[in-house]
Amino acid sequence: MEFEGYVFPEGLKYEKNHFWAKMDGDLVVTGATEFISKQAGEITFVDLPEEGDEVTVNKPYGSIESGKWVGRIYAVVSGEVAEINEDLEDEPEKINEAPYGAGWICKIRPSNLGADMAALMDPDDSFTKFIGEEIEKIASGTK
Repeated sequence: MEFEGYVFPEGLKYEKNHFWAKMDGDLVVTGATEFISKQAGEITFVDLPEEGDEVTVNKPYGSIESGKWVGRIYAVVSGEVAEINEDLEDEPEKINEAPYGAGWICKIRPSNLGADMAALMDPDDSFTKFIGEEIEKIASGTK
């Protein structure tokens, strides 16, 4: 789905802090949306968790930095970090170049998969309403 110049692929789930989730076997792959990468500008640094770290849904566990912005990385599900995208340590700009592909952040072994995934948004009409409100906040300077 494309909305207001931002791409939000079908088959992914989204959360209010602009991170996405998709299933990969028994793991949840997560990353930042194109919305974040466009708002932040060129990503210059990513502070990743360690494999084995426990993360909690909607809580920060790392950060993303650009020349003009520092933002937190939020967990889309609770669980254990099973794998991190080590390529981001040397090439954080992959988040800008391919946020839904090579720019993924980590894979989480979920502890409460059903409830956590059910709380995420699908790219549908209510999601486009949410994104429209986010764009309006940025345009008006309230975000």
